[in-house]
Amino acid sequence: MKRIVLVFGLISGALMALFMFATMPFIDKIGLDRGYVVGYTGMVLAFILIFFGIRSYRENVGGGTITFGRAFVVGILIALISSICYVIAWQILFYGFMPDFFDKYAAHEITKARASGATPEK
Repeated sequence: MKRIVLVFGLISGALMALFMFATMPFIDKIGLDRGYVVGYTGMVLAFILIFFGIRSYRENVGGGTITFGRAFVVGILIALISSICYVIAWQILFYGFMPDFFDKYAAHEITKARASGATPEK
């Protein structure tokens, strides 16, 4: 189980990190709103590997059958490893390449709220 979980978790995490590192240089050109779409699409694609990891475990270890509990554990472990990879990649990006991201994000949200006619209190 350890090998399957590690392999699929690391591949999933690498996909998410790849999408982040590939999108961030172009975030000013494509805009934050479109960047979210690309980012979340990458996450969904990466988390599809959870299904393939569970299926691989079922076929290779379980002999074609798997219980719900075992499938749940395998899926959660793959998601955990993938999420850890995502957090590490985000920390590298944030502290190394774009420490002003939250300032840009806040300015973008304020501009968007003003454009929609929100009051200063909101």
